Amino acid sequence: MTKVRVRPDEPFEKALRRFKKKCNKEGLMQRLKEVKHYEKPSERRRRKLAKAIARQAASTE
Repeated sequence: MTKVRVRPDEPFEKALRRFKKKCNKEGLMQRLKEVKHYEKPSERRRRKLAKAIARQAASTE
């Protein structure tokens, strides 16, 4: 479970931004989207292949 402690004299908006960053880093929103909608196996393979190609292109630069 993701937790963020609000520091004294810290605006709520700043704490909310930290929470969102933490969720993105953990991949929580991506996992939620994967579970919420059904994805055909062919679409999943295509998405993973595109991600691998992008990762490979980024590493060669």
